[in-house]
Amino acid sequence: MPRKLIKRYLPDPRTIKGNRYLSFLGHRIHDPNLWHLNRRSAAAAFLVGIFCAFLPIPFQMVLAATLAVVIRCNLPLSVALVWITNPVTMPGIFYFTYKVGCYLLDTPIRNIPFEMTPQWLEAELGAIWEPLLAGSILTGAVMGSFCYFMIRFYWRWSVGRSWRARQLRRSREPDTKE
Repeated sequence: MPRKLIKRYLPDPRTIKGNRYLSFLGHRIHDPNLWHLNRRSAAAAFLVGIFCAFLPIPFQMVLAATLAVVIRCNLPLSVALVWITNPVTMPGIFYFTYKVGCYLLDTPIRNIPFEMTPQWLEAELGAIWEPLLAGSILTGAVMGSFCYFMIRFYWRWSVGRSWRARQLRRSREPDTKE
């Protein structure tokens, strides 16, 4: 069942509830609906987490947690999915979203040598932020929506398969009522 698979990889709720960066959410973080895992909450958590993962901003997890509280979807799953963009995957993902943004805004793709210095960020990020942000928002919305529908479909398919297997087992069992 999808619930068992997802729960295996989720962070512990106590860790998230105790996070000092989420203290601004106050008592809302203790809402039990944020910790339930069902088809609706998991699919919405994928939408929120994937969308936030594609945004080129710091503190993506805080934004994902805030959106999860507002939408009332599974909070740990939303926060965990943000780590799709990690230091290893981030350059490739953001370069792709930059190219999508350049295509959207009909601007030429700049060949910029990458350096992780404050001077580089100040000089070059000012030139590429519009296509990067536009591409990130569009790509995040498309990928998040795609994952939302795929999780809902997979969950329904998995539950239906479990029901059919259970019915088949029951039909093969000998009738002991006679």
